[in-house]
Amino acid sequence: MKALIFDKIGIPQQVLYLAELPIPVIGDNDVLVRMVGASINPGDFLFIQNLYPEPKKPVFPHQVGGGHGAGTIEKVGKNVMLKPGAFVAFSYYNTWSEYVAVPAEYLIELPKDFPLEKAAQINNLVSAWDLLTDSGVEKGQWLALTAGNSSLSLIISQYAAQRGIKVVSIVRKQRPELGAQLTKATETIELSKLEGSLKDKIMAVTGGWGVNGIIDNVGGPQLADLIKSVAFGSKLIVNGGMSREKFELHNFDILMTNLTIQAHIYRYLFAPVQSSDFTMLSDIIEITKQPDFYVHIGGKHQLEDFRSAVEATIQNPEKGKRFFVF
Repeated sequence: MKALIFDKIGIPQQVLYLAELPIPVIGDNDVLVRMVGASINPGDFLFIQNLYPEPKKPVFPHQVGGGHGAGTIEKVGKNVMLKPGAFVAFSYYNTWSEYVAVPAEYLIELPKDFPLEKAAQINNLVSAWDLLTDSGVEKGQWLALTAGNSSLSLIISQYAAQRGIKVVSIVRKQRPELGAQLTKATETIELSKLEGSLKDKIMAVTGGWGVNGIIDNVGGPQLADLIKSVAFGSKLIVNGGMSREKFELHNFDILMTNLTIQAHIYRYLFAPVQSSDFTMLSDIIEITKQPDFYVHIGGKHQLEDFRSAVEATIQNPEKGKRFFVF
């Protein structure tokens, strides 16, 4: 089978290469999935650079890249209840290959007609749900969302609109193809055209109340300014670090607003699906399968096209999620 692999830690564009590997052998509790689509994510690059803590570490030689995707069950172990032919999504290892052996407990069964462009990025659908819920922002309150053009942020904005939460989407530059009808943002702040401080703009947009929560994917000085626009008792969830710049805060910026700061770790990064997740997953599937639920797609690529796919994901994430198709 074809697989996109690496044999040493390094920059993805430099260490990844396409190879032929044997189809994996499954155990009694595993399934063999024939991949249909696998998303390309910033977290996949962190794995290739060995930046995750244990146990999320590459194993050499011939470590296959990719951690999220969807496909059809080809074969099942004797202890597995799922049947061949089922359409499943999962977050595990080795998704940038034609076949993957996956412990059954990691699988999320999907309707057979669930759109591939959504199934392949099941991690974004789940992360967006958790981020919004964990923010604690309630109906009628304001949520600030950085990297507002990103695939993840667009999903969060749509969930927020359904819950009656008002969103301030913060972007470097507005993209003409992403109007308010798609983004569902209540207000959009374009940093390239911002006059004055981000705090002043936020306070004007919210009528002086400030935001009740922040989901941040960027960091840097922008976040320091954004923190100064929060309402009392708000929460900041740190979900990414696109900016390489550091920023400064005074303790009073946190103390005087009773700000809670929380890191977000994807629910299935280190652990399988739990039975207590089933209701949540059912809700996510029902909402996102609708034709009017938008996911921003940057491109579909064959494994042979991995260099341009990876480069575009790193350089232009705002242009949409990219994934491999098989």
